[in-house]
Amino acid sequence: MNRKLLTAEGYQRLQDELNDLVRKERPEITAIVSWAASLGDRSENADYHYNKRKLREIDRRIRFLTKLFEVAHKIEYSPEQDGKAYFGAWIKLENDEDETIKFRIVGDEEIYGHKDYISLQSPLAKACLGKSIEDEIYVQTPNGKKHWYIIEIHYTESKN
Repeated sequence: MNRKLLTAEGYQRLQDELNDLVRKERPEITAIVSWAASLGDRSENADYHYNKRKLREIDRRIRFLTKLFEVAHKIEYSPEQDGKAYFGAWIKLENDEDETIKFRIVGDEEIYGHKDYISLQSPLAKACLGKSIEDEIYVQTPNGKKHWYIIEIHYTESKN
């Protein structure tokens, strides 16, 4: 794995997930598997097969997260970033048709489960990096080149 960038919030969320898997979920499922195995014939024991599969999924996720933390680099917010679009920024864009989009630039591992997070590797994020409010950006899309204006940049989530 190459070096992986994570926001401070993303790093903490994944760390909490790993701790929960290791300290809570895995021991619970292991106990269920042991109980189901003690019932005897495992060939038709649905509890045993289902929970054994679930235990393998948990172990796979634990291995993935453990390896991720070996190469993860937590990026903390710095006041020097204010006014510019960098990793971890919430950005609001507007185009000439008054369409607006809002998103946060995060690492690849953080986008899952968040509709408003985009990867640092995405064309839109790359176009925004280093830009300021009122700067124009152009992004090549399958439907042609899109033109946007940056109307907002901040590093804490607002409720609008």
